[in-house]
Amino acid sequence: MDNKIIAYFCTEYALDPNLPIYAGGLGILAGDYMREANDQKISVVGVGLFYNYENYDKLELVLDKSGKPLNINVPIQDKQIKVQVFKYLVGSIPIYLLNTNVLENDSDDQLITNKIYVGDKETRLKQEMILGIGGQRVLEALDIHPAIYHLNEGHSAFLALELIRHEIQAKQVSFDEAIILAQKKMVFTNHTLVTAGREIFSDELITLQLGGYVQELGVPISEVVKLGQVKESSVFSMTNFSLAVTGKVNAVSKLHALKAVSIWPDYPMLPITNGIHIKTWDKVGDIKNHQMCKQELLDYIYEQTGVKWETNQLLLGWARRFVEYKRPLAILDDLEKFIGIARNNECPVKIVFSGETHENDKQGKELVQKVKDLIKNEIGDLAVYLPKYNMMNAQKLVAGCDVWLNTPIVGFEACGTSGMKAALNGTLPCSTQDGWIDEAELYKVGWIIDSDHITRNILDILEHNIVPMYYQNQPQWQEHMENARNMVINQFSTTRMLKEYFEKLYPNIF
Repeated sequence: MDNKIIAYFCTEYALDPNLPIYAGGLGILAGDYMREANDQKISVVGVGLFYNYENYDKLELVLDKSGKPLNINVPIQDKQIKVQVFKYLVGSIPIYLLNTNVLENDSDDQLITNKIYVGDKETRLKQEMILGIGGQRVLEALDIHPAIYHLNEGHSAFLALELIRHEIQAKQVSFDEAIILAQKKMVFTNHTLVTAGREIFSDELITLQLGGYVQELGVPISEVVKLGQVKESSVFSMTNFSLAVTGKVNAVSKLHALKAVSIWPDYPMLPITNGIHIKTWDKVGDIKNHQMCKQELLDYIYEQTGVKWETNQLLLGWARRFVEYKRPLAILDDLEKFIGIARNNECPVKIVFSGETHENDKQGKELVQKVKDLIKNEIGDLAVYLPKYNMMNAQKLVAGCDVWLNTPIVGFEACGTSGMKAALNGTLPCSTQDGWIDEAELYKVGWIIDSDHITRNILDILEHNIVPMYYQNQPQWQEHMENARNMVINQFSTTRMLKEYFEKLYPNIF
């Protein structure tokens, strides 16, 4: 098969609203990458996991050369775990999704791929071994030999061990020499500066679960552990391991690359800012259609909550994963002032919140509950919370709100692409200067919030800039909408992102 192919590994993909094998922005980016690669007819294959949801008719069971279901073995601890493979097509691009729900496996092992981002560390590590080691074995079984392996985050980094094993066996080289050879084929996209976002496991768990595999690799487990070990600890970091085994690394915004230097000084990151797939996220087509999209969102809000709002009322949106550093409650921390602004009968303000948390994020769950409690007990119909934040709902929100709130602590959001999708649809950004916003010129586009005095500043901007323009100067508002849309199309698309991947991240393979 074409040896100039790119293999893109990711633990989640947002491919279809009815195929929920994604949890957030990482999967959205992976899906957009695939859609853009298909548009540009780039030779790419995707590798991921198929989590056990309802049967999905767009998935095809992959067969081997004899016409039987393809099964590959992944050594985990002292077992050989059998893995089956499904294929999903994005246009002509195949994405191979691995799953352990195979009868030959023990009942517990059948459930390894049952749930995305499972809280149990042992199962999570097994998933990452299936994705990395199993994913590479699937490609080998299908006679696919990529020129480049692109790790979209570090969950799949154990595929490096398979490449290293191949180099050792094929070229009779040492482990260290094999690492250097494998590095030439691997690139890594880092998506987070936040400690909680970096996958870690105990050295003990790594030693236990990889014990059977390193026998095939032919090196002591200590050599593998060393590559991912956090200094002066007994913790193995998938991020550290990814940095050690890949040849090039990129950050997902210029600010992210700058901040990363202080965390990983030995691994400079190329700044390649994320982008969005314009065809997927452009719901308005023209800003003249924004009110139609707004009505669609308002109808959905009424259907879900029973709260009825009008299209001529200013609508703010805050929608993304609920986590402390993103500060979803920033606009409500001075509740009296917010209510005073929002309850103006002539110039009312409404706000819609939406988002989920990771399974083990106790603080995130508390934030969601606090929003719900504030709405129920204090705010009333000034705000709503929409559950089930997914790709389909996100498309409604980014196209239907008037203003998109983005409130992370500066330096914590690596990029953040929801604001790009909103601006594309004429929804104006009101954001701290973090991630991609640090590169955006918001003059006559939106508003920058002071991160250090966020609640006071956001309410001042709302009262003195946003509300007056929306209600008293619609021509200026429309100009801002056009500018926002053009900015995203010209600067923040996956077309530009892939161009930079080929210029900076991928060697000259075409």
